[in-house]
Amino acid sequence: MTVADRVYNARIVSSVAATVISLACGTNYVYSAWAPQFADKLLLSATESNLIGLAGNLGMYSMGVPVGMFVDSKGPRPAVIVGSILLGLGYYPLHQAYDAGHGSVPWMCFVSYLTGLGGCMAFAAAVKTSALNWPHHRGTATAFPLAAFGLSAFFFALIGSIFFPGSPSKFLMLLAYGTFGLTFVGFFFLRVLPPHSPYHAVPDAEPGLTDSRQLRRTASEESKARAGRGLPSEPGTSPNATTDNNTTTTTTINNTKMTQDASEQEREDEASSIRDPPSDPSGTTRAVDAAEEAASGNRDGADETSSLLSQSSLSSSLPGEVLVQSSVDMDRSHRVDIRGLNLMKNIEFWQLFTIMGILSGIGLMTINNIGNDVTALWKHYDDSIDDKTLVLRQQLHVSILSIGSFSGRLLSGVGSDFLVKVLHASRVWCLVVASGIFSIAQICALNVTNPHLLGFVSGFSGLGYGFLFGVFPSIVAESFGIHGLSQNWGFMTLSPVISSNIFNLFYGTVFDAHSIIDKDGVSSCTEGLNCYWAAYVVTLGACGLGLVVTLWVIWHQRKTRLAESAGKGRARE
Repeated sequence: MTVADRVYNARIVSSVAATVISLACGTNYVYSAWAPQFADKLLLSATESNLIGLAGNLGMYSMGVPVGMFVDSKGPRPAVIVGSILLGLGYYPLHQAYDAGHGSVPWMCFVSYLTGLGGCMAFAAAVKTSALNWPHHRGTATAFPLAAFGLSAFFFALIGSIFFPGSPSKFLMLLAYGTFGLTFVGFFFLRVLPPHSPYHAVPDAEPGLTDSRQLRRTASEESKARAGRGLPSEPGTSPNATTDNNTTTTTTINNTKMTQDASEQEREDEASSIRDPPSDPSGTTRAVDAAEEAASGNRDGADETSSLLSQSSLSSSLPGEVLVQSSVDMDRSHRVDIRGLNLMKNIEFWQLFTIMGILSGIGLMTINNIGNDVTALWKHYDDSIDDKTLVLRQQLHVSILSIGSFSGRLLSGVGSDFLVKVLHASRVWCLVVASGIFSIAQICALNVTNPHLLGFVSGFSGLGYGFLFGVFPSIVAESFGIHGLSQNWGFMTLSPVISSNIFNLFYGTVFDAHSIIDKDGVSSCTEGLNCYWAAYVVTLGACGLGLVVTLWVIWHQRKTRLAESAGKGRARE
């Protein structure tokens, strides 16, 4: 087996590890599968139960920016091991609290927050590793951990329903050991492999001169000169990104030729420093040895801290790839770079921030409370239903939500590419679709009284949520530039923290207002649809508001892009 084959296999193993890790990171969405019984055992109100669930969401979404900075500076692997510890430390105290039958709400909110933070760290590391290992197939590579994240709730709900049916205590134990185990084991197989070596052996000038085999570098001279100077790459930039944004392919080639003579001596020195050792009978070069060494993990530290989006350009080894890079740089996402304070001053950021907040808040309200919906409808429909059957029904709807989220993420990715490449339309139209799907879900929630039909609510809610998160990162990259995507996406994910608190606490208030407390202190609502009807009236109105803001964004983007095109036309003249 050649070195290239070993490195390729190591990348495959690392991608599988990233997918397995991601499978443990979306367990906050399985909260509804155990929350109602947890609240009954600990005598919690619906509002207090929602606070615990919200703490998990807070851990997942509020730390996007610092977690991204940690992964960028320390590499993916430390984030995975820290995330695995936090997941275990988060779920195990909840398991103990359920067994004990009591616990402090602030303490349980804190450990729930740890589960969200642990999932956030491990997931960010898994996605970055996949993106770095496959710079030329990044979309496909990252699709696996993203899909696994969406299926996480389904995976654990399925395992729980098979091995621990109707047992919230054992299910919480499964979450504690399962999330820790998957991420901890995945840590040992998750590695960032360096890009293919850009050095290739040149045939011997004369037979028998094995000691003088030279190596030539086929990447662009600008890439080589930049690497030789030791200049750090701006996150998300290609070697040509430091030049004028309107640089054409012809200019890039001319600049390469102009720097060729100036870099000749540097090339010779670099080539001579990596010649074959005379004693190597196979003619394997030191560059290949270095690649093999990297495959064994000795150089992980250097590559793991590389920019998520810069590796594809730095790993160029094809002679004509500079042409591709130049054409990519002409795309808007590579031409603009809006971040930091400039992002805060940009009206489009606040438009998208508002849409994200509204739609994600709507989805998270159902995700966190589908268990309460199930309980309310089933107890009103059949007051003889036992707790074990009720738990299985809750896990079923969590699974439907998870599968819907998974499907929405895939459909939005394909659909947004179809919109842009075939219809030449804005990706934001996918958010219009998401608003429509959420509206259907709310209408179903307002009218479904038969619990057998509640699957329409969970199914459409999961589909809309997946549609939203499947396309939103691409919209952020196109609007504000791919160079600051990680940072900008971290700011964008602060929006669900605000909205989910509002919608979930409102749901808890409505549900508590229709609940009664029995002599044992257990709070329950047997009024069926009336238990939560008012909450979905509000979210249906929010869907309409989200649709209006989305259409405003499309109009504003079109106006801005036309102005940019007109400015470019005048500049060329």
